[in-house]
Amino acid sequence: MSGCVRQGLGQEPAVPGAFQALGPSNSRGHPRRLPTVRRLPAAPPREAAAPPHGAAPGAGLPGGGPRAGGGCRRCRSVGAALPMRALWPLCLALGAAAAAAAGGGGRPSAERSAVWGPGLRAAAALPARYFYVQAVDARGLRFTSSPGENAFQVKITAPEEQFTRVGVQVLDRKDGSFLVRYRMYASYKSLRIEVKTGDKHVAKSPYILKGPIYHENCDCPQEESSAWLEEMNCPQTIPQIQRDLANFPIVDPDKIAKEIPQRFGQRQSLCHYTIKDNEVYIKTYGEHVGFRIFMDAILLSLTRKVKMPDVEFFVNLGDWPLEKRKPPQNLHPIFSWCGSSESKDIVMPTYDLTDSVLETMGRVSLDMMSVQANTGPSWEDKNTTAFWRGRDSRKERLELVKLSRKYPEIIDAAFTNFFFFKHDESLYGPIVKHISFFDFFKYKYQINIDGTVAAYRLPYLLAGNSVVLKQDSIYYEHFYNELQPWKHYIPFKSDLSDLLEKLQWAKDHDEEAKNIAKSGQEFARNNLMGDHIFCYYFKLFQEYASLQVSEPKIRDGMEKVQQPDDDLFPCTCHRKKAKDEL
Repeated sequence: MSGCVRQGLGQEPAVPGAFQALGPSNSRGHPRRLPTVRRLPAAPPREAAAPPHGAAPGAGLPGGGPRAGGGCRRCRSVGAALPMRALWPLCLALGAAAAAAAGGGGRPSAERSAVWGPGLRAAAALPARYFYVQAVDARGLRFTSSPGENAFQVKITAPEEQFTRVGVQVLDRKDGSFLVRYRMYASYKSLRIEVKTGDKHVAKSPYILKGPIYHENCDCPQEESSAWLEEMNCPQTIPQIQRDLANFPIVDPDKIAKEIPQRFGQRQSLCHYTIKDNEVYIKTYGEHVGFRIFMDAILLSLTRKVKMPDVEFFVNLGDWPLEKRKPPQNLHPIFSWCGSSESKDIVMPTYDLTDSVLETMGRVSLDMMSVQANTGPSWEDKNTTAFWRGRDSRKERLELVKLSRKYPEIIDAAFTNFFFFKHDESLYGPIVKHISFFDFFKYKYQINIDGTVAAYRLPYLLAGNSVVLKQDSIYYEHFYNELQPWKHYIPFKSDLSDLLEKLQWAKDHDEEAKNIAKSGQEFARNNLMGDHIFCYYFKLFQEYASLQVSEPKIRDGMEKVQQPDDDLFPCTCHRKKAKDEL
C-alpha cells in the first residue's frame, strides 16, 4: 500500500452474491456484458476512487447465472426432467433476475447513488477539482458497468455572483462510476453543486461549498501547514520520502550552496532554489535549463495554496540521477524526477505527471483524469496483440521492435521517431505515425519499457484497463517502490528474454491478467491524482526543511520567481486581509 493512499482508505471490499448478466456474443465470440450491479456498502469511503472489482459472471446463482435473451444453462440442465411448458416460467423468472441485475432497466436511483470526493470540500484547492458519482439502483445494487454516459448531469453555479466561470466535465469511467472534474477561472464566496439523474437530485445534492473558494491563480496560502494537510487529507508519512531522506540525516544549506555548484554546476543542468517567507528564488547552472518552467510552476502553485517552510535545495533538470556516491562518502542532496538503485537522488513526481496535474482542463489533453474516461473497449473486446509505440531512446527498445518483426501476431511495436540510433533506421524503421495515447487501450497488453530512464508513461498506462507488462529496471519514479509485481503489473526481464513467455502466461490466464489490470488501475486512481501529487511535494519539502541545520538564504545571483499575472479575474484573499488588520 502506497504511503500516498489516504489514511484508512484503499480497495473497497468485494461483495459476495453479486451476479452479472450476459448478452449475445460479440464478433470475437465473447458474451457482451450488460450493466452490472453490486450491493452498495453502507457508505462509500470518502476519498476512495475505484468501485470494487466486477463480479464473476453468474456468481451466487445456481448453474452459473442466466443469459439475458438467450435461454440459460439451468433451463437446459433440467430440460430432461421437466416438460417444456414447465420450463418457461423458470426461464422467464431467471430472465427477469438478469434484467434486474442490469440495474433495474439501466436507471440509477437518485436516492441510493453515492457522491463523494475532495471536490466537495471548499478548502481542498486544486488546479482542477474533482469528485465521484457511483450509480446504484433502487435496491441498493451498485452498477459495475456504465449506465450510460448521460446518466448524471452536473451543474455548478456561484449563487452570489452574476456569472460563474467554471468549466465542468462528467467523465464516464465505464465501471458504474463517474469522475466529475471542474476548473474554476475565478474565485467565489460560495458554490452550489447540483448532481442529478433525470430531474432528481442525487444523494445529498445540492452540495453547498461555503467559501471563499479560490481558483488556481489566486495567491492565498493557508498559514497553518497542519490545517492544509488536513484539508487535503494528506498521509502522515510517505515511504519513498522516508527512504530518500534517510541518506541525509542533516542538511547544511551553507555547505551545499558551495559544494554542489562546484561538483555539478559545470557539467549538469541545475536549479538552486530558496523558498523564503513563501517567496521562490532561483539561480540556474548549466546550458540547458528550459525545464525549470515545470519546477517553477509547481513551487508557485504550492506557495499560492499553503505557507511553505523556508527551505533551500538543488533540482537536477537532466534525465539521469546524479548522486552516485555511497556512504561514508560525502553525499549531496539532489532532487530529481527519476531515481535509480545506483544513485541517492531525492525523487519527486516527474515533470510530466506534475505538469499534467497543473494543466488539467488546460493545455494538456492527457492527464490522470482524462485517461480514466478513455480506456477503450471492454477487456473482452480488446485486441490481444501486445502494443508499444515510442522513440529509439534505449537499446532494448530496438530489441522490442525486432521481436515485433519476428512475431507480428504477438507484438505490435514500432518507432514514431528516430534520434539516438538514426544509423539503424533502415533496420528498425520505417517510423509510423503517432496515434492518440487513448488508442493504446484498444490493446489488452501494454508494454512499458525504459527510455533514457524510467518511461514516464507508466501512470497513464496503469490508469487504463489494459494489463501492463513492465520491464525490470534500475530506474524508478516516486511511486514505483509501492507497486507490487504480479499484483499491479506483470514483470519481465530487462533484456526482454522472457517477454514472450510472460505474454503467453497472460493469454493462458486471462482472468488473472484482468485482475492485475484492475489492481493497477485502482493503484493509479488511489495514489496518482492531483491531490496526491501536491501532498507528496509538500511533505517532501516539509521533511527536508526539518533536516536543515542552518538558515536557508537568498544567495548572490538568485532572482525572484514571479507569480503569474491574474489581472482578468483577481481574487481577494481573506487570509491576507485578516493578517493585515492585526
